[in-house]
Amino acid sequence: MPRFDALIRDCRACTLAPGQGWGLIDDAVIGWCDGLLAFVGPREQLPGEAVGADTRVYPGNGALVTPALIDCHTHLVFAGERVAEFEQRLEGASYAQIAQAGGGINATVLATRAASEDQLLAQSLPRARALLADGVATLEIKSGYGLELEAELRMLRVARRIADILGISVRTTFLGAHAVPPEYRGQPDDYINRLCSHMLPAVAASGLADAVDAFCEGIGFTPAQTRRVFARAGELGLPVKLHADQLSDLGGAALLAACKGLSADHLEYSNAEGVRALAQADCVAVLLPGAFHCLRETRKPPVADLRAHGVAIAVATDCNPGTSPLLSLRLAMALACNTFGLTALEAVLGTTANAAHALGLADRGRLLPGLRADLALWDIAHPAALAYWLGGAGAIQVFSAGEPRLGNSVCG
Repeated sequence: MPRFDALIRDCRACTLAPGQGWGLIDDAVIGWCDGLLAFVGPREQLPGEAVGADTRVYPGNGALVTPALIDCHTHLVFAGERVAEFEQRLEGASYAQIAQAGGGINATVLATRAASEDQLLAQSLPRARALLADGVATLEIKSGYGLELEAELRMLRVARRIADILGISVRTTFLGAHAVPPEYRGQPDDYINRLCSHMLPAVAASGLADAVDAFCEGIGFTPAQTRRVFARAGELGLPVKLHADQLSDLGGAALLAACKGLSADHLEYSNAEGVRALAQADCVAVLLPGAFHCLRETRKPPVADLRAHGVAIAVATDCNPGTSPLLSLRLAMALACNTFGLTALEAVLGTTANAAHALGLADRGRLLPGLRADLALWDIAHPAALAYWLGGAGAIQVFSAGEPRLGNSVCG
């Protein structure tokens, strides 16, 4: 066994090892080397030779240690806000009505296009800090509020800068097919032509995007238009994700599965055929209870069918200015349990191992030797409490690749 760079002692470990439920270990030691876990087990089984004079020792003080959380669906980088639309919805206006009147996504597009890169960073960084304090060490950030090349690239650069500043992992997703921009109003096919011929190749060449997403919906893009975007992404070597079946059943889940995508997200209106297709293609179902709650929707995702077919279920905040101004992944877990009927274990797996799967990452999400030393320490007695409390104190400390990332002196 290699000599540890660092270890945490006097803690309880929630490993989430496959087939072991919570995988709890009392009086645990967690050691790592070169940013990867080397030992997760009871203190009495710790090999003495693994600890040297230069090994950093962090006192756990009885804390519960879980894999650091993973928020696998956010729109965190944007300018402005849409509080007025919140008021409109409370007065009875629907999301579709607001969008058709010039609000919705395009309202944020105008504000985001007008913001400089530094202004975008200044507005977006506090949102990322809030998620880090909530235990998140891996974060997906989509573009999609630029809808023209330079603004989209600016958003993606800001996402990369957030990763550098906070020392966490950020996976970036190009969401150029989020809405028809104002200059292409009434000409969605022309916009898709430009996206496929010009924007997607430029984004791929920039190296700023890890995946491609689209909004397949009546107020977004048709299945045929979405397939064109995904086909072009495939030619450019970029994996795909999809906002699928949120407001209507356009067969989005089956479309994503046919394209061998990473995840289908929302899924309120997905049909049985779509669920079977996700299972067969090993695609992740990402549930977004924040948007469901804020839009006061009534049709829930088909959780029972997803379970019955063995589809991996993830949970994310969908942090965005219009329909899910949610800055707590723990609250998303609670909503997923209390609104959609997930168990506490499903919710925690949905923000760790299954969320990693939704991002195409096999190196994190559980506390197992060989995986990244991405850890979150909590002052709770049992991991189910992560989905139980509605608010309250966040993580004691968060480690990303073995380095403490919260600006405090507790456990690092």
